[in-house]
Amino acid sequence: MLTVALRRLIMSHKLSTGLHINILKRKHPTNICYARPSIQSIRAVTMAPRPFSSPQPRDYSLPNPSWSAEMQRLYEHYNSMCEVETGEGEKIKGPWKRLASYNRSLKFAAEGQCLGKFMQAKARLFTRNIEEQGAGFEYVVFVNKQEKTCVCVFQAGHLLEGPPGYVHGGAIATIIDSVTGTHAVYHSGPAMTANLTVNYRSPIALGSVVLVHSSLVETEGRKILLSCQVTSSDGSKLHTEATGLFISFNVGKLLRA
Repeated sequence: MLTVALRRLIMSHKLSTGLHINILKRKHPTNICYARPSIQSIRAVTMAPRPFSSPQPRDYSLPNPSWSAEMQRLYEHYNSMCEVETGEGEKIKGPWKRLASYNRSLKFAAEGQCLGKFMQAKARLFTRNIEEQGAGFEYVVFVNKQEKTCVCVFQAGHLLEGPPGYVHGGAIATIIDSVTGTHAVYHSGPAMTANLTVNYRSPIALGSVVLVHSSLVETEGRKILLSCQVTSSDGSKLHTEATGLFISFNVGKLLRA
């Protein structure tokens, strides 16, 4: 038997549906018969998420309160070169460009099959899946198309610990892969990592700010070779160096495979 609450819900839904149908009939008089929804459809509607409009996605590359003074300083240094002022006082595009960064991206499963809607809704970019500001990967990427270089200002949060007080080697490799991969995609379009060789020189303290430099070495067909160095913010210490090989691909062909 139906509960009192469900009976009230059905009655309310019928009233609102009837009002909506009358409005439609007045605006668009036709001979169409408007069918009333079944109890099953009412239950389905009440269990579905409400169709609220999606909020503006957060750009994780913009400053937030967790950024240290050094992180903020370096951000402002590179950001100031994204727009320059001419002698006449006109502002034009500079040699550098800041890349916006979100926690969602187009996702594909193995063999080019799109992920289901449920999986797409839950998918998050690995380096942007920690909502707590300052706890994980805090970074911003700038690219210089003319010089074929890319620099990332990176601040490691407390959830990236490996050895006590220092950043986990896997987290360092992750930010290198993310930066060089972003550089490869910016230069040649969609691409995936084929090989990543990482050499660790000195540890990175948690909470410190480092620079991740990526440079294009060469391209050959679909192959994109890049070199990378992770240095202290002033460039005096080398923490890590790496080389990455990326393979560009055609999204359309991948989906048809």
